[in-house]
Amino acid sequence: MPTAHVNGIKVSYEETGSGEPVVMVMGSGAGGRSWHLHQTPALRAAGYRVVTFDNRGIPPTDVCAEGFTVDDMVADTAGLIEHLGLGPCRLVGTSLGAHVAQELCLARPELVSQVVLLATRGRTDAMRRAQARAEREFHDGGGVMTPLYGATLRALQNLSPATLREDKEITDWLDIFEMAPLSRLPGYRAQLDIDLTTDRRPAYRRITTPCLVVGFADDLVLPPHLSREVAEAIPGARYVEIQDAGHYGYLERPDQVNNALLDFFARRA
Repeated sequence: MPTAHVNGIKVSYEETGSGEPVVMVMGSGAGGRSWHLHQTPALRAAGYRVVTFDNRGIPPTDVCAEGFTVDDMVADTAGLIEHLGLGPCRLVGTSLGAHVAQELCLARPELVSQVVLLATRGRTDAMRRAQARAEREFHDGGGVMTPLYGATLRALQNLSPATLREDKEITDWLDIFEMAPLSRLPGYRAQLDIDLTTDRRPAYRRITTPCLVVGFADDLVLPPHLSREVAEAIPGARYVEIQDAGHYGYLERPDQVNNALLDFFARRA
């Protein structure tokens, strides 16, 4: 994989396809290749040039275990866009990646022509604060669990009940989660420290980039009402809610997610 030296760090990235560029920003604990299962092939087939990358904290991008902020991640993404000469370009982010994308629309609006935010939020609440604190405490306490227990917990947190009740489908998911557990490396721990400490919805009223927000109806990590609030805050934003999808909705219901992306992109004047 090629690397770019931007914002003082080394960022690992991949490009595929040709045409107008789409930059994909992944959520916490996962690499950019997660997009390659479903979204990258669909976008490439539709004639787009797709750029995916590993956020800081996720090797082979620099780990930056000493800690970092969402502003650092925004600057990384902006730096990569500029390094590759992509701006203004379309931007897609999920979870933490959506947080980065919406902040980039505020900080560097000239770099983004359209933005899609999957499973996002503009504020936190008591449950999300407790969940984030619990994850940090678990990691700092050693983070030891059996592979199967880790896989089942991850499935319960991130998948829809519609997936959990399908024996063949959930068996496949559990196999994947056991083979590819969440990272316990210092870079992932640093990502866990990135949280919303203030309500960003008033700031998001200044976003002028055409925006699509996608919520997942069965998302327990970032419930859809939080995504809907972001759409309500951003002037002119569209909101789509995908049924029978949890936090990993872009993997659970890829056809619906891809159709929403492509339909939105086609609306660009």
